[in-house]
Amino acid sequence: MKILFSPSEGKKEGGNNLPISKESFAFPDLYEKREEVLKRYSNYLTTASDEQLSLLFGIKDVLKVQNLKHDIFTQPTLKAIRRYNGVAYDYLEYDSLNQDAKEYIDANTVIFSNLFGPVLASNYLPFYKLKQGEKMDGFALELFYKQYFSKSLDKFLQDEQLLDLRAGFYTKFYKPVIPYVTLKFLKNGKSVSHWAKAYRGIVLRYIALNNVQSMKELYKMDIKNLKIEKIIQKKMHTEVIFTILSK
Repeated sequence: MKILFSPSEGKKEGGNNLPISKESFAFPDLYEKREEVLKRYSNYLTTASDEQLSLLFGIKDVLKVQNLKHDIFTQPTLKAIRRYNGVAYDYLEYDSLNQDAKEYIDANTVIFSNLFGPVLASNYLPFYKLKQGEKMDGFALELFYKQYFSKSLDKFLQDEQLLDLRAGFYTKFYKPVIPYVTLKFLKNGKSVSHWAKAYRGIVLRYIALNNVQSMKELYKMDIKNLKIEKIIQKKMHTEVIFTILSK
């Protein structure tokens, strides 16, 4: 079973591992394509105005913008699943998991970084800033990664059961060609945003702790505060609709 997951705007700074290299990532045969994006990003940091970088980073403070103009190729790294610390990651609580659950996530979770593209949770990333959906001189990273990485993802995911926990924007990076399941969360009959992020993290945590290997196992799980209302299947896409019982 494989899980597709979103990154987050929030990230931990620093790191205690070596800078990025070909060995840092899944799909090493595509490292040159990743490197092409990173060189474009690094060049933009040195040539763009502070106003342009403010938009790219999603930061208004000029001093903070200046401090982010570092060489991404020389920065220390953290495991991708630990680099991000947005809502979903806060509720996943990766560092508190047992070793088996961590290894499950490391091996089976694909995170769609808006700068680095699809990476495994166990891959290593430096600290960076890039606001969701922002472009560098019109260059759309999501379209680039979709063009060059889709075939490798198809091969990696073939014969797997697939749970897609990505937020809407990150579906632009890759469209599954095998049957896949998405989750929708309702509170008082209405879709939620903040709690959807939280419960994506919670669901991933439950899946890892229980070593879930199939959708049937997922459907039978008793996840606190969640109740399955209905399951809608349309061609290759199955949508599981949950009601949030409290909070």
